[in-house]
Amino acid sequence: MRAVLAGVTMLVAGAPALAQGRPDQRAFFDLYREMVETNTVVKVGSCTRAATQVAARLKAAGYPDADVTLFSTPEHPQDGGIVAVLPGSDPKAKAILLLGHLDVVEAKREDWTRDPFKLVEEGGYYYGRGTVDDKAMSAVWADTMIRLRGLPKRPKRTIRMALTCGEETTWAFNGAQWLAKNRPELIAAGFALNEGGGGRADASGKPELIAIQVGEKAVQNYRIEATNPGGHSSRPRPDNAIYELATALDKVAAYRFPVRFNDTTRAFFAQVARARGGEAGAAITRLLADPTDAAADAAVSRDPDLYTALRTTCVATLLDGGHANNALPQRAGANINCRVIPGEDYGTTDRALTAAIGDPRIKLTRVPPDRPVAPPTPLDPAVVEPARKLAAKYFPNVPFTPTMLPGGTDGVYTGPAGIPTYGVPGLVIDPDGNGIHGLNERVRVDALYRGRDYLYDLVRLYAG
Repeated sequence: MRAVLAGVTMLVAGAPALAQGRPDQRAFFDLYREMVETNTVVKVGSCTRAATQVAARLKAAGYPDADVTLFSTPEHPQDGGIVAVLPGSDPKAKAILLLGHLDVVEAKREDWTRDPFKLVEEGGYYYGRGTVDDKAMSAVWADTMIRLRGLPKRPKRTIRMALTCGEETTWAFNGAQWLAKNRPELIAAGFALNEGGGGRADASGKPELIAIQVGEKAVQNYRIEATNPGGHSSRPRPDNAIYELATALDKVAAYRFPVRFNDTTRAFFAQVARARGGEAGAAITRLLADPTDAAADAAVSRDPDLYTALRTTCVATLLDGGHANNALPQRAGANINCRVIPGEDYGTTDRALTAAIGDPRIKLTRVPPDRPVAPPTPLDPAVVEPARKLAAKYFPNVPFTPTMLPGGTDGVYTGPAGIPTYGVPGLVIDPDGNGIHGLNERVRVDALYRGRDYLYDLVRLYAG
């Protein structure tokens, strides 16, 4: 490992151009552009087509058919994915899984400034749906597999890559879930590298923070509903379904789940306390010592990013009710989207919401599907420290921290399958989130190429 790190130091010290100058960068850009320009919105585009394109590139790089598996199901022919394997030289060493998703959030041309499925370079950015989430990482993984295949020596560890569909849509066919259940041997690994980490830059693009994601929240939707016999609107009655729902929503909004630390969030908050210092740092330190300290909790939770890292959160996202302008509502309901902290189960969330609402007239039900609860991911030095050391070379003097992802990824399927899954650093995004899941998604050109080189070297470190 020291020898490889020394080589990385020389590579970074040489300051290779972070544009499309090197032949390997031009090859990567061609792959990346093809991915972005292939529409993979569920029920609109085709992940199967994107997976087939990746397979063609892998085979052109020398991968035999036996090491490239395309998969889909008859019920979901356009939601396919790909698994590729680069066998290692040491059969006793556990494999590494490179996990990414090909599908993207829907993007409507009439809403975007540019065609969302045409890669456009403008003002130092690449624009297009998926330029970050998650075609940047998926392209880097496919590119890494191609580059590693061309090396004179194979890595000690076997490297597997799984690019799947369905991550962005709760009700869709999910390729990672299907693999974990039906073809676990294809993705068997000691640990997986996934989205969810990265870093944050300031407005000028200068990196401020580099993060490795160690653990994530699970996503579960609930429906709360009030029902009533209704009647004519000229004869109002106090037990109005809309009013009852509104009262229940007020109670959900006011409820604060208890603080719950794990190894990752303890390390994260300890670093934040040191960095901020003063009263803010002191409040975090008190909360670390006593998670029931209400005053410390209130002070720390003023920051919404810190608030969500402390606890399970639930928020109303959809609303419906009534059936006619001149009728009392017979039914009113809302969707409550919960992000459940690792270590808690959905039963705990059920009971907390029921108690917070405190009204037997309000029906609370989980909205299918029940996604797996994310297990706590170990803060393993064998995974975290190589990422930290390499980050010091690519991002000198930038703080590095483990974080827990407040959202969810396909790690909720690989984790329960016995594969600890980490969101790796490398790709740094802007303070505004780069339009991920929104309009005009984009990535800084230099950040993409620096992240690509970092991730390639990181995989080589892990693979030996």
